[in-house]
Amino acid sequence: MHFDYQMAMGSFLVAIVVGLTGMGGGALMTPMLTVFFGVPPLTAVSSDLVAAAVMKPVGSLVHLRRGTVNLRLVAWLCAGSVPTAFCGVLLARALGHGSRVQDVIEIALGVALLIAASGLVIRSYLTMAAGGPRRAARASSPDDGASSAPVSVRPIPTMLVGAVGGLVVGMTSVGSGSLIVVALLALYPKLTANRLVGTDLLQAVPLVWSAALGHILFGDFKLSVTLALLAGSIPGVILGSLASSRAPGGLIRWALAFVLLASALKMFNVGTTPMAWALVAAAVGGTAAWSLLRAWNGLRPLPLPRADAPPPRTVPVRRPEKDPSVVPH
Repeated sequence: MHFDYQMAMGSFLVAIVVGLTGMGGGALMTPMLTVFFGVPPLTAVSSDLVAAAVMKPVGSLVHLRRGTVNLRLVAWLCAGSVPTAFCGVLLARALGHGSRVQDVIEIALGVALLIAASGLVIRSYLTMAAGGPRRAARASSPDDGASSAPVSVRPIPTMLVGAVGGLVVGMTSVGSGSLIVVALLALYPKLTANRLVGTDLLQAVPLVWSAALGHILFGDFKLSVTLALLAGSIPGVILGSLASSRAPGGLIRWALAFVLLASALKMFNVGTTPMAWALVAAAVGGTAAWSLLRAWNGLRPLPLPRADAPPPRTVPVRRPEKDPSVVPH
């Protein structure tokens, strides 16, 4: 069996971004396989989901042990997502065979990538808009995760979110993090960040397992592709997680949204020149629009360091006082 070292290196780089941002696994890994390595879309989706089924439980178990998971939310999400994730595989197969189904998966993947990129922008705006109240709440209660108010679960909307997310994941492998996190933010704005991430990670485990099982049975799963993804993804996720505390998360999220947009345009078979102009327009227009939104929310248009900013505070080192009763020898 041939092992593709370049594919493993590519998955390593994508996994670093996933470790830094907590999002974008399927949204980046699957386009990487199709665009740079020529893997057929259905094969890329199948192999990526099987690799994700091996990696997903690690982060979710950490959050479960720390108590940053809303188990009722997980139960209602899984009630909708697990059956539809399996059905998404059957739907992809029912659409046709050969080039026809690959074209449909390619278009569906492009749409999912656009939704994921939009979700990242919406999530960044909601975080910025809630920055003032969140800082005030954090000042009055330092332990945000432990003292968060209970969230009233809305079963039917939550199950619908899981159902739609599961169908998209089953067909494209995109959405277990990007799409469902954004939907949870809209449904439960009082859900704290750590509980949001923990809940999403845990619900994604049975969701991805269901989709992976469907792709093993009915999809186009390739063991060689999955092994290359696992070989690069596992160390990449660990490295990205270790670096996440020092990396500028906002900048990385915007870079991720830009990559998602470029991948979506590629899935739609947009030409090189139109795609370049579209990305330039998105970068310039997005920067201008974001500056206006920051000013609207009472922030500086661009988060650049101020020239007159005071130097960072340093904690003085307390030296032990000499005991006058001790006579040096």
